[in-house]
Amino acid sequence: MLVWGLLLVAAEPAFAQSPTISNAAPIKMVVLGDSLSAGLGLSGADAFPAKLQKALKARGIAVDVTNAGVSGDTASGGLDRLDWSVPQETQAVIVELGANDALRGIDPAVTRAALTDIVKQLKGRGVAVMLCGMVAPPNYGADFAAHFDSIYPGLAKAYDVPLYPFFLQGVAADPKLNQADGIHPTAAGVDIIVKNILPNVEAFLGSISKHAS
Repeated sequence: MLVWGLLLVAAEPAFAQSPTISNAAPIKMVVLGDSLSAGLGLSGADAFPAKLQKALKARGIAVDVTNAGVSGDTASGGLDRLDWSVPQETQAVIVELGANDALRGIDPAVTRAALTDIVKQLKGRGVAVMLCGMVAPPNYGADFAAHFDSIYPGLAKAYDVPLYPFFLQGVAADPKLNQADGIHPTAAGVDIIVKNILPNVEAFLGSISKHAS
């Protein structure tokens, strides 16, 4: 079975700081993703969206995080369900899609097109977007990896949205932080993901707060 442990390199997270947000009403945020963020094999309380919300609230940030992760979903699948997965009152979306595209060797052009449509549609609705990048496994070759890995920084630059370079940073390739399949993080692995991504999410939500004020 193909496992993320085959990855030899991973992007380092960009740590950004933001002031504490003290909105009276919680920011409504959706995590649009696949099994990595949905929490396959974990309880709902141990899934990424729930632990992210808990960590943000501990930092004084009022936010309601909805888990819109669907196991097995590709970027195209996320696009197909975008309207009902992201309610109209949503203010922010973290997009965590593309891992299944990479594992299945889907043409990166298809993945790029789907993610582009997701970003464009959300921004057209006035919803703030943050992208979580993924890194292609090495078994499809260097050309595939180059085309796939360039999707996320390219979209972030083209549509001026924040990017967390690699969702599994600090967890991929560590057997102690992954379930038996070598792909999906354990509860301890999710803790690492949340710890690493938290400064980026704080900055993301801080920008929303500034625009709203």
